[in-house]
Amino acid sequence: MIAQKAEISYRRLSQAEVDTICAKHERLWRCQPGGARAVFAYTDISGLDFRGRQLADADFTGAVAVETNFTGAKLDNANLFCIDLQSARMAETSLRRVDLRGASLRGADLTGADMFEADLREGAIASHHRRDGLRIIEHDVSQAAQAQGVTLRGANLQRSKLTGVVACKADFSDAVMKDAKLIRANLKQATLCGADLAGCDLSGCDMSGADLRDAVLVGVKSDYCDMSNADMAGCLTDKPQGKDVTGLPHERMLRAHALWCETGGAEGEPSRFDDADLRALKSIKRLNLTALSAKKAVFYGLDMEGVQLQGAHLEGADLRGCNLQRADLRGAQLTNAKLSNADLREAQLGPLLISGDRMLKTDLTGAQFKGSDLSRSDLSYAITTGAIFERAKMTDARTIGTDPPLRA
Repeated sequence: MIAQKAEISYRRLSQAEVDTICAKHERLWRCQPGGARAVFAYTDISGLDFRGRQLADADFTGAVAVETNFTGAKLDNANLFCIDLQSARMAETSLRRVDLRGASLRGADLTGADMFEADLREGAIASHHRRDGLRIIEHDVSQAAQAQGVTLRGANLQRSKLTGVVACKADFSDAVMKDAKLIRANLKQATLCGADLAGCDLSGCDMSGADLRDAVLVGVKSDYCDMSNADMAGCLTDKPQGKDVTGLPHERMLRAHALWCETGGAEGEPSRFDDADLRALKSIKRLNLTALSAKKAVFYGLDMEGVQLQGAHLEGADLRGCNLQRADLRGAQLTNAKLSNADLREAQLGPLLISGDRMLKTDLTGAQFKGSDLSRSDLSYAITTGAIFERAKMTDARTIGTDPPLRA
């Protein structure tokens, strides 16, 4: 395959020209007069500033955007077919359903980017050539989507199309990759620590030497997937981790615990689910499980909306991806618990008043809330030493008296 980048004319744009084009696109987006769709196809916009711009549905086909700054921009449904984004800055950029086929993302920073249903499959542009008929235009890479060394920490790649992508040594730490297509992808020596790969199609994928510590591999299709020499310590798979709840009289235990709570200990008995895998329960929605002991238990993906877990012992528990909306966790002990990507909207994580002036603070020491939604939650007076709130949504969260102080 002969590829001559020089045979296509790339018009170099200035920052002033880019600002004018973006302003017209934003007017079009707001249905204001004087608007026009932004078209950057086959232009050289390397090193320019697109921070925070509204460029949904814009056309960047074949553009050269090396070291361009797209931080926080909105590029939903944009056409980025065969774009050169080497070393581009795209942290927190919205790229929902974008066409990135054949793009070069070498060294790009996409930390926290939203790439829901993005298409990163193979792609190429052919141009007319008088002698050869058609020639493939390249940006110093092959026609496969190139993502070597790209940073996708905490990115949302749910249901994205990554078939055939070359992402050797790429960083997917804590990325949400549920139901993504990674057929024949090259992820040699990639870092996928804490990544959620539930439901992914990894058929024919090369993950040799990859770092998969604490990754979620539930429901994956892995026919002919090469995971030789991969570090899979702490991986969550379909195999129960610890005691399988289906082997316990869990229904009787939950009823007895609820009765114990409701009668102040006069009837029923407290239950212990320490080191148990509770995923088979599917839902414990609105149950009264005050003071439950479930240390190092696996709750991953459970529907726990409105559950009462005041004063519960959940040290080291895996609550990733759980629905904890309006859950009552006052006074709960959540030391080193995993709550990444959990829905904690309007959850109560403040102190539990015991009697008089005595209160039991919620202990979040070392807990992980990466990418979690804590909007309108109450974290008053919680102990947050070493807790990680990276990329967490804290809109209107109450954080008065937290130790150390948190900013909503």
